[in-house]
Amino acid sequence: MADMIDYNIIGDDMQIVEVELDPEESVRAEVGAMAYMGPGIKMQTSTGGGLFSGLKRMLTGESFFITSFVYEGKDKGFVAFGAPYPGKIIPIDLAKFDGNILCQKDAFLCAAKGIDIDVALTKRLGSGFFGGEGFILQKLSGDGMAFVHAGGTIIKKELADGEHLRVDTGCLAAFTDSIDYNIQFIGGFKNALFGGEGVFLASLKGPGTVYLQSLPLSRLADRILAASTFQQQGER
Repeated sequence: MADMIDYNIIGDDMQIVEVELDPEESVRAEVGAMAYMGPGIKMQTSTGGGLFSGLKRMLTGESFFITSFVYEGKDKGFVAFGAPYPGKIIPIDLAKFDGNILCQKDAFLCAAKGIDIDVALTKRLGSGFFGGEGFILQKLSGDGMAFVHAGGTIIKKELADGEHLRVDTGCLAAFTDSIDYNIQFIGGFKNALFGGEGVFLASLKGPGTVYLQSLPLSRLADRILAASTFQQQGER
């Protein structure tokens, strides 16, 4: 069973989650995510399950290593983790989602000890070849708290049994394992050439919960790169 941790999310667009720990409780996080911590916290950096676990995390764009923060003091300890870019931190109690949730490959921020972080390939062959950002997903499993980060505004959708939703692959932040997920081709030459949204969308079928993000990291990076290129050309 995962450690039962308390938490507080601080801020608005550049959020921090502060986790409260009892003696011997711990929380796992990506290397570099820690913002600050109180006395009595001991850091233990490892591959989080051996060489293969580290390599699988690298497939999702995360660090080869993962850090555990263990409280070895008395009473209460605390450690805080910061979001990597503007957006929101989503607290997820995995016990309420049948112990599993899938999220974008760079979404994981931290989780209570006992939560497994794994790689989940999409179920359909078409998703693998054409899914773009949706090809490699992270799977969080366990019965405790996990925290994922998503860009921009977060929209939570509850899909009924058989209800469909089509989403830009980058805007799909996280979803429950009960969701039937596939990639749908948007036909038409003009859509492919001039649509600007790509020719593939994630097709989701309920029942289950879906978290959407308005500002995927890839979209933010594209805008910054385009602005930087334009500025460099203007300076020549």
